[in-house]
Amino acid sequence: MFTGIVQAVGTVEVVAPRQGGVRLTLDAGVLDTAGIALGDSICVQGCCLTVVAHAGRKLGFDVSRETLGCTAGLAHPGEVNLEKSLALGDKLGGHLVTGHVDGVGEVLAFDDAGESRLLRVRVPHELARYVARKGSICVDGVSLTVNRVAADEFEVNLIPHTLEVTTFGRLAPGVRVNLEIDLLARYVERMLAAS
Repeated sequence: MFTGIVQAVGTVEVVAPRQGGVRLTLDAGVLDTAGIALGDSICVQGCCLTVVAHAGRKLGFDVSRETLGCTAGLAHPGEVNLEKSLALGDKLGGHLVTGHVDGVGEVLAFDDAGESRLLRVRVPHELARYVARKGSICVDGVSLTVNRVAADEFEVNLIPHTLEVTTFGRLAPGVRVNLEIDLLARYVERMLAAS
């Protein structure tokens, strides 16, 4: 379980093919790696991955073809948002995030809004019903509040701090992003369907 509050921006340095997927090796940047052990979960660009190698600032993760097929930003070297898993009793600064990517969205616009930026994302049709105005959504591992919803898209405001401490500075129209809908929406739908 995670909060969607990015703790560091890391860099995927190597994507090595393996039978059934790839092995990612990344530099964890300023992430505190002292307490990380093999088997721990780390949220990498919104996707919960298991640490399979750890040496200093370097972390290794095995990523299956299935995961590569339903996420964005894990198949090539580049910057990624990182968050260590939440421990019982930790402060919950964002919202409850599982690291289970529900779908991949596409950036439609990334426009100036004073010192902030407005990010507009096309959401897969099957996920659109879960996105609510003033609700939470996780984009590339970042907990955000939805400002506007229209058909199969939503808009969020990104403050300067968020732009500085995440990979969002690289966004542009056409970029694909990992999306996780709010956990509560999933359970509400399931309960209503069972009624």
